[in-house]
Amino acid sequence: MGDLRQEVEPREAGLDPTALARLDQHFTHLVDDGRLPGYLVSVARHGRVAHLTTYGCRDRAARLPVESDTLWRIYSMTKPVTSVAALMLLEEGHLRLDDPVADVLPAFADPRVYVSGSGPDTKTRPAGQPILLRHLLTHTAGLTFGFYHSHPIDALYRDAGMESSVPPGANLAETIDVYASLPLQFEPGTQWNYSVATNVLGRVIEVVSGRDLDDFLRERIFTPLRMADAGFCVTDEQAGRLAELYGEDDKGGITPIAGLPLHGRPRFLSGSGGMVATAHDYHRFTEMLRRRGELDGTRLLTPETVDMMVSNHLPGNADRRAFGSPVHQEPGNAGLGFGLGVSVVVDPDVTRSPAGEGAFGWSGVASTTFWVDPRRDLTVQFFSQVRPKTSNSLFPELKRLVHEALLD
Repeated sequence: MGDLRQEVEPREAGLDPTALARLDQHFTHLVDDGRLPGYLVSVARHGRVAHLTTYGCRDRAARLPVESDTLWRIYSMTKPVTSVAALMLLEEGHLRLDDPVADVLPAFADPRVYVSGSGPDTKTRPAGQPILLRHLLTHTAGLTFGFYHSHPIDALYRDAGMESSVPPGANLAETIDVYASLPLQFEPGTQWNYSVATNVLGRVIEVVSGRDLDDFLRERIFTPLRMADAGFCVTDEQAGRLAELYGEDDKGGITPIAGLPLHGRPRFLSGSGGMVATAHDYHRFTEMLRRRGELDGTRLLTPETVDMMVSNHLPGNADRRAFGSPVHQEPGNAGLGFGLGVSVVVDPDVTRSPAGEGAFGWSGVASTTFWVDPRRDLTVQFFSQVRPKTSNSLFPELKRLVHEALLD
């Protein structure tokens, strides 16, 4: 177990304490107003935590406070971790970005692409090219999610029992076979569509390494980085520190909802969204990325591989709004490209909220987020546990308030 602690005063790190107080006041008000149960926010510069606030409850009914060692369901913040694992195998020569996924997972040998129709009348054609490893890492494989409700292929995912990305009772290998049996939404490499691709990547890691995904991540990432609480399940000893999960209700408040089945090893190991971690755990991970692959003498990736990971890989340096599938062509994606498992700022002049060019990060559906801004040597984390009804409105305001606190 590790606690995240403030290591330096804000002004020493080039941060304005008054602006940071405004940040805390904003989110404290959301807790007091019943819109968040509680939160943790940390802001670090030059590798040292200069601002750390916890407020509110990790469990409102039990009146248990948010603490620095609270455990959070990080959902899609699992994806950058899985992506780092794949890049470790790439550095070791076990994978290449332009390897066909079918070389490892034969079920993807003959992908078909959507042409027209819906349901039993869906028409498809053979894909013009294979799905490559880089397509999984960049969400350009043609895969999708069942919960979008925006394309006939989304409906086929739901028909296959995958509104939540996994058929009931299936393990990772069985789930991947279902993905492979369904048509692609578009030709691989031709659009960006946030999808189940990182679950497929997790299975690639299992097959290539010969290890279950949870074992591989623990042995190769969590233990070396001293991420003591990170994993896919919660022990009896950890259980009291796990935050309750809430959802937005129709009255603007929040209500407890069922979350990931974290007690006991899950049958389905989701490289897309299955992890739990503390702020200390994820700070260790983001510090490794900020330091270009190394932390406290432990190196997971070379600087060149991290640079590649956090560079935009969309064709022509496009942003996600221009290159995205129709569901992603919305203002919030303007100025944001995509690297290998992380979002990357390509045009800060058009982003929805203040951002530095080259800043990278990702978020989780239960109101967790992180970003690293290399030019400002800045790392930010935010954790709460609320699944919003629509897109999360917390993060643009968080970025604006952090930006206002920068003195240099």
